[in-house]
Amino acid sequence: MGSTAAESQKKKQIAIYSDDSSVRASIVLALGNRIADDLPEHEIHEFATGAALRQYIDRKSQDGTFKIDLFILDGEAAPEGGLGVARQLKDEVFNCPPVLAITGRKEDAWLAAWSKAEASVIHPIDPFTLARTVADLLRTGSLTSA
Repeated sequence: MGSTAAESQKKKQIAIYSDDSSVRASIVLALGNRIADDLPEHEIHEFATGAALRQYIDRKSQDGTFKIDLFILDGEAAPEGGLGVARQLKDEVFNCPPVLAITGRKEDAWLAAWSKAEASVIHPIDPFTLARTVADLLRTGSLTSA
């Protein structure tokens, strides 16, 4: 049988922002439908522009259906980098969910901290590191280790 509306409400909601469709695809592939046995399935919302992500948040906030459990933002996105988008979300979204930033280099971790992201991983994306980090963030709302 198909899932009911109540069941689909229980799914974790993950928003991915990257202008690069191959980055979005690698994130979706790494996360699959469920990243850990102790977590429910998740639903992924993909955005190619910061403007589209903000429109989605604004629209869902206005109609009262805004429910994102995690943002995954590509710091290398252009023309608007995910780190700037992360900072804006943290400054403007009430009770902003956790943010996972994807940076270009390990040395860019300070930029992820500036953006107020709870965690960061580096390009190229290692699917196991990404899945473990996402699972930690969904469980606790913060990073336990990376």
